Amino acid sequence: MGHPKKLRKKYETPKKPYDKERLNEEIKLVKDYGLKNKHELWRAESMLRNFRRIARELQGSKDEKKENELIKKLVKIGLVAPKSTLDDILELKEADLLERRLQTIVFKRGLARTIKAARQLITHGHISINKRKVWWPSYTVPVLEETKIVLDPNMNVAPSAKDASKENKEKNNNSKEGENGEEKK
Repeated sequence: MGHPKKLRKKYETPKKPYDKERLNEEIKLVKDYGLKNKHELWRAESMLRNFRRIARELQGSKDEKKENELIKKLVKIGLVAPKSTLDDILELKEADLLERRLQTIVFKRGLARTIKAARQLITHGHISINKRKVWWPSYTVPVLEETKIVLDPNMNVAPSAKDASKENKEKNNNSKEGENGEEKK
């Protein structure tokens, strides 16, 4: 196990730190998914690397029970379809796993205007899943919990552009009427 005060890294750094193509791809993924830093991307890569390693080992050993367990786990996360094979697991990309992050799902469902705003809502405790607050933008959302993501109803939300235009129309209509609700002459 290890010492509880000395946590281990959950990622591996790239072997070639200054590979231009890799750096450009990483920057694009970090921007698209609103990651805090590249460590979050490297953690996703490490998770996928482990899934692929297990899939390669299972291809060699032909253990159908473990194969079904792995596929069932990835179906629960939402990375593969229920009737997938080990080849489908080997074809997974980092973007597939990043799509299952809570931050991305909150943004895609329209609970936040931007991907960075989604991260802020989560870290401030305004997002709950199944009536349980979740503070981790990197939380991998299982398929069953995806529909149970809710924005805190007690939160003060700034009106969107559509809401603001509706309010302006209502104000204009109210200004035509007098204080007692009678029309002005």
